[in-house]
Amino acid sequence: MSELTLTVMRLGFLAVLWLFVIVAVQVIRSDLFGTRVTQRATARRAADARDRQPQRGRQQAPARGGRQRRGAPTKLVITEGSLTGTTVALQGQTITLGRAHDSTIVLDDDYASGRHARIYPDRDGQWIIEDLGSTNGTYLDRSRLTVPTPIPPGSAIRIGKTVIELRK
Repeated sequence: MSELTLTVMRLGFLAVLWLFVIVAVQVIRSDLFGTRVTQRATARRAADARDRQPQRGRQQAPARGGRQRRGAPTKLVITEGSLTGTTVALQGQTITLGRAHDSTIVLDDDYASGRHARIYPDRDGQWIIEDLGSTNGTYLDRSRLTVPTPIPPGSAIRIGKTVIELRK
């Protein structure tokens, strides 16, 4: 074997080895820090389209659930689980919870279903939680949900090892 061939093979092996190290570090980093909750691209595009409309003929549409009640919760906070400390602003849209990648909050929890639960506002501005037929159930203050139920602010919602609260 020539010297050139041997050198090229060494450099190729070294490149593959470094690629493996970089991928391993990225996997470890994602396991340590988890996933980020970001605004979905479709919601961003819809907001951009609304902002581009001319201001003259545009009227303010009321919020989906009517007016926001005084003292109503404004954010969803994850207090236990792999996403502890994550906060999601409540802006009148439905929030889906589960292991599916298209959920609003993707739960990295073995006890969560793909489409586990959803939280949505009703007409009175109150937030409702509904279990979507999950295997292990959704719990609101230690009672298993069987029907859509209003969420009192500060109540613990448990999905597997994850605990979520609505806060002001």
